[in-house]
Amino acid sequence: MRVALLTLGCRVNQAESAVIEGTLKENGVIIVDLKDNPDICIVNTCTVTSKSDYNSRQLVRRAARAGSKVIVTGCYSQLRPHDVRAIPGVAEVVENRKKYEIAKMLTGKSTDLSFSLSSRSRPHLKVQDGCNFRCSYCSVPQARGSSLSVVPEEVIQRAQAIESKGYREIVLTGIHLGTYGQDLRVKSTLNILLKKLLVATHFVRFRLSSLEIGEISDEILEIMQSQRICNHLHVPLQSGSTEILRLMSRRYSADHYRRRVLLFSEKIDNLSLGTDVIVGFPGEGDEEFYHTRNLIRDIPFSYLHIFPYSPRPGTRAASMRATSSREAVAGRLAVLRDLAAVKRDAYMRRQLNRRLAVILEDSRGENLRCGTSGNYLKILVSVHGHGKGTLVYVRPTELVDGMLRGSTIS
Repeated sequence: MRVALLTLGCRVNQAESAVIEGTLKENGVIIVDLKDNPDICIVNTCTVTSKSDYNSRQLVRRAARAGSKVIVTGCYSQLRPHDVRAIPGVAEVVENRKKYEIAKMLTGKSTDLSFSLSSRSRPHLKVQDGCNFRCSYCSVPQARGSSLSVVPEEVIQRAQAIESKGYREIVLTGIHLGTYGQDLRVKSTLNILLKKLLVATHFVRFRLSSLEIGEISDEILEIMQSQRICNHLHVPLQSGSTEILRLMSRRYSADHYRRRVLLFSEKIDNLSLGTDVIVGFPGEGDEEFYHTRNLIRDIPFSYLHIFPYSPRPGTRAASMRATSSREAVAGRLAVLRDLAAVKRDAYMRRQLNRRLAVILEDSRGENLRCGTSGNYLKILVSVHGHGKGTLVYVRPTELVDGMLRGSTIS
């Protein structure tokens, strides 16, 4: 059997697809690209924005045109199953929480899931799913349900299996990672899980995916002093206006966000700090946008993910009146993208001649590989005899076309 697996969206989707792919491989299934005429194509969809919906539909249609039997799962198909089934060529729509059953469906075997086979140099490990919060613009809780954590013992076993295969980094992911453990019969926390993982493993490093500002405790900052926790935090902002944050049903003020992230930068050496920002939310005018711009300007972000507001059906914000024209939103997006480019360039220049721990990834020519540093920078590395997945120490010496370049050091 030849299967193609196409994935859109967040790291949780990517983690789930990797488990399906690894399990299929262990059962003799050949994983191929869509262009290689697969018998079956699995499409793992996303619905975070209207563009994500469009991309999901287009990907399903592409898979169907390739002549394969198409199985669709993920958040878009969870919320729009009838629309997906109406696309010619779709054979099956699988619910989000039954996603892992696709492997059994295709192989006819009730085998254990594989969490340790990944085509990535830095595998994603999902430890939590769903969200109990209800931000007014977000449809993901509708698609993913309430928070559901993986018990610590299973997380540890999966992490140990990944480490045993020689991987040097694990990215811990969840829809709402900071609420890990609160739903378990024996309650736990992300702090407790991190401590257990550091004890139960030996050399693999851990990277935290997105965390809310109120969920990064002083204890997590202490745990992050370990060299085996990547010096990288992604902390969604969404808006620098406290009034817009209230309309978004976010649980913090702009001033609280500012004070906490500045503390993070003081506590963690050479911290890479990323964020998400929504532009054009209902109620945003020039004054509210200036608050956002000024807050971003004052915080040492290393990168920004910037999105125009996209109404999601079934959310409270979808019924709010738009207050900004398309032209105004486009202008604001351009301002923030320019600011993001300046901040990213400044952060990369501060890395010149530092010693960075880098996981090698794709080959970029003879004796040249791209890699990812602990502080979440892509670096072109001159290598000799080091293969994909190796952890090496690199000293960046130049910044060329927006990318750091360097060589391995002892």
